Amino acid sequence: MKRREFIQQSVSFGALAAVPTLRLGGVSPEAEGHEPEDGRPSHSGSSPLSPPAGKIPVAFVISDGAVMIDFAGPWEVFQDVMIQSRGKTMDEQMPFRLYTVADKLAPVRVSGGMEIQPEYAFANAPAPRVIVIPAQNGSGDAMLNWIKTASRHADVTMSVCTGAIILAQAGLLSGKPATTHHSAYRGFAMQFPDVQLKRGVRFVEAGNVATSGGLSSGIDLALRVVERYFGPEVAADTAYNMEYQGQGWKDPGVNAIYAKAAVSTDEHPLCPICSMEVDPKTAPSSVYKDKTYYFCTADHKATFDAAPEKWL
Repeated sequence: MKRREFIQQSVSFGALAAVPTLRLGGVSPEAEGHEPEDGRPSHSGSSPLSPPAGKIPVAFVISDGAVMIDFAGPWEVFQDVMIQSRGKTMDEQMPFRLYTVADKLAPVRVSGGMEIQPEYAFANAPAPRVIVIPAQNGSGDAMLNWIKTASRHADVTMSVCTGAIILAQAGLLSGKPATTHHSAYRGFAMQFPDVQLKRGVRFVEAGNVATSGGLSSGIDLALRVVERYFGPEVAADTAYNMEYQGQGWKDPGVNAIYAKAAVSTDEHPLCPICSMEVDPKTAPSSVYKDKTYYFCTADHKATFDAAPEKWL
């Protein structure tokens, strides 16, 4: 499955739960009643974290279709942290204990077809101090209930990409600022009007809840969590050892390029649902009020046809 197709599907599962015709998309901030972001948010929504004497348990919530980089990126960050003062052995110097948790222990097929054997089910998973929620195909009651319960005592519950939909469905983003993948801004804002959507940022922190943009943004948010626990020097050393040169963990505003919605033109038409560029020679199309609109998928055409005014 192509990455673009997966992102479309991962947003659709959440949107459909509340708005029958809703899929992902992009729209100008003004059209949704939000002011455009200046792209330079502060870290005022978070504070330093106190690490425990032992390991810091980090739970990665996965289900079928979980996007690989969304959880593998943060996994690599946390497992690369080394604090020599914590002990003599390498294991003692590695402060994070990482594990996967799913609805059941059956293998989970993630993006690209890889199968992962979850270490725990929701019914027997250890209590985490950090929870990582990647984009994935769906969410069930067991997942949402576990996230709600576990997050009450967690230091950080973080989402990557459209994993923000799961956080919102669990009620953890109500009244708070949050972000998600740039292609999902429109659908997310329509489905969760009580969430203060922030565009053009790598991540947003709101107390013990944090959300990041798409895909690689999760690496920056994970480095930021490391910084909150152990300070900027440890986070910088971790990034250096990973040969990761991104600076988004220091300045989430570097994603400002995504703050402005793309504009569809006759030469380069965009899908009105998700703002992805389409080829008018092969794309599905609909005519509404004497204007032709082109779509990246037949599903998005059906979504538009059901309520065109909503998307225009």
